[in-house]
Amino acid sequence: MDKNELKNHLTPEQYAVTQEKGTEAPFSGQYDDFYQDGIYVDVVSGEPLFSSTDKYDAGCGWPSFTKPIDESTVKRHLDTSHGMIREEVTSKDANSHLGHVFPDGPKETGGQRFCINSAALKFIPVEKLTESGYGKYTTLFK
Repeated sequence: MDKNELKNHLTPEQYAVTQEKGTEAPFSGQYDDFYQDGIYVDVVSGEPLFSSTDKYDAGCGWPSFTKPIDESTVKRHLDTSHGMIREEVTSKDANSHLGHVFPDGPKETGGQRFCINSAALKFIPVEKLTESGYGKYTTLFK
């Protein structure tokens, strides 16, 4: 999709986050305090990114995950914007800005905290995985 198509397909916030490396306000995203079983996909491309089985409450105001469903679905980039040194996370295929990964996650699951903007995600409930074309991910919930 070109930029004009994306502007028509996404909300202004989704566009700002995914295409302009924006950040939604903390505690404002629809998936921050959300704990249904299912997977989270890139709002732009539909790439499967994160599972609710790896989601936890980090108290930071954004959905947090210990890992992606498959590390190959995300790319990591050095981000030195805003006077900080961080590791940006983007989706592999659409190159959508998702958020950042930090080394302060739960130690028992590897110590990573993928701090992701709700606006970059679309949630697919476990009961709709098959009909939505994500049937192979039902095994994450058995």
